[in-house]
Amino acid sequence: MKRYCLYLSFFLLGLFSACSSDSNDEPELIIDPVETATFAKGADVSWVTEMEKKGVKFYNAKGEETECMRLMCDLGMNTIRLRVWVNPADGWCNKADVLAKAERAHKLGMRLMIDFHYSDTWADPEKQMKPVAWNTLSFSKLKTAVADHTKDILNALKGKGIAPEWVQVGNETGNGMLWPDGQADKSMANYAALNNAGYDAVKSVFPEAKVIVHLQNGQDNGLYRWLFDGLKANGGKWDLIGMSLYPKKNNWQSMVNDCIANIQDVTKRYGTDVIICETGMPWDEAAVAKAFLTALFTRTQALGNVHGILYWEPEAYNKWNGYTLGAFDASGKPTEALDAFR
Repeated sequence: MKRYCLYLSFFLLGLFSACSSDSNDEPELIIDPVETATFAKGADVSWVTEMEKKGVKFYNAKGEETECMRLMCDLGMNTIRLRVWVNPADGWCNKADVLAKAERAHKLGMRLMIDFHYSDTWADPEKQMKPVAWNTLSFSKLKTAVADHTKDILNALKGKGIAPEWVQVGNETGNGMLWPDGQADKSMANYAALNNAGYDAVKSVFPEAKVIVHLQNGQDNGLYRWLFDGLKANGGKWDLIGMSLYPKKNNWQSMVNDCIANIQDVTKRYGTDVIICETGMPWDEAAVAKAFLTALFTRTQALGNVHGILYWEPEAYNKWNGYTLGAFDASGKPTEALDAFR
């Protein structure tokens, strides 16, 4: 399966294509095909439409205003990740918003990862709240709701001619999802059943998409063994293991070492490749972040069983929503941390 990418220039060997950086021109059609086997280098930029609505601007290193996704492409990225919420109170990350962002990424020829939270708001290790509309559903109907919501979003993308390459069924589900029904430490069987409802729904719309089970703390081998052993014992299905990795300035080397060891273990134990769905470091520690990301790229690519690395919301700056792990400075320009993606 092949996808295509827009380009500004290409080398004589024709082995690399990049997205156009002229923000005033419509994207042109493709010339050079890019195999999906290429290492994914990307970012989750799910905040972008909300930021734009509130007047936030993005600039390249020269200080020129640039559309956010085009800027990611100019920085060497080839993949965009977008989260999906069921009925968010403010509308951001609902179906219409996801479609709008996915179309923008698609026009730039970028690859796409869809991240289902199966919640109206953030789903993460501390909270996996069911959507309000699903709160009173029986377990059987909850599985149906997961399947229907998954198919609804994916069919909408399909209708626009957009095929995600990866789909997450849940976000950082180290203890399951849709609590309390799918809380893994209470009922791994329930979690596996909900996971499979999402997995089967993805395959019914996009059979070639890689379905990801995504956990936090990529350095924690015990967590991964516990969760994936449990899923396997209960017939759980997945194509790729997704990881988050958020080191600090004083421990990034050891976290990279532990993450690499974890990757080596889980790929052997489960016969499954890995993708790093989220990573990041404080924006004002850019030199350290660059060193961390460079090491992570070098070591994961050397393994041959890691499909990519995605930065979580690098475009966030000036403490947008209180977030400080972006990779843009206070003037709205990318920091040197993102040089690692080139």
